[in-house]
Amino acid sequence: MSEKPIRIPGPDHPITVERNPARVVVKLGDRIVADTRHALTLREASYPPVQYIPRRDVDMSLLARTDHGTYCPYKGDASYFSLTPGGERSKNAVWTYENPHEAVREIKDHLAFYPDRVDSIEEV
Repeated sequence: MSEKPIRIPGPDHPITVERNPARVVVKLGDRIVADTRHALTLREASYPPVQYIPRRDVDMSLLARTDHGTYCPYKGDASYFSLTPGGERSKNAVWTYENPHEAVREIKDHLAFYPDRVDSIEEV
């Protein structure tokens, strides 16, 4: 088995993590899945910004861990959760880096949501 490559963000692939001063609310149907004033905004290369929300501000009772996983050479191994009230649409809707690479260590213990698998991710 080969080693997974680890890449360091730089000018060719920048990554920044900054505290989001706004309140971030994630909804699925009439349920508030997450509500925080402590989100981190991760900006990576040309991808859309992603809100990483502390686990303590997520209703974890609505999430079910799945066996899905992915690897990013910049961030590490991602684990996934489905939002049980969302059914098939919300399968693997949430991801987290439980042991992120050093360059993005701030996102440890935070969760991110795919915008098309929830009803809204609002910054208010």
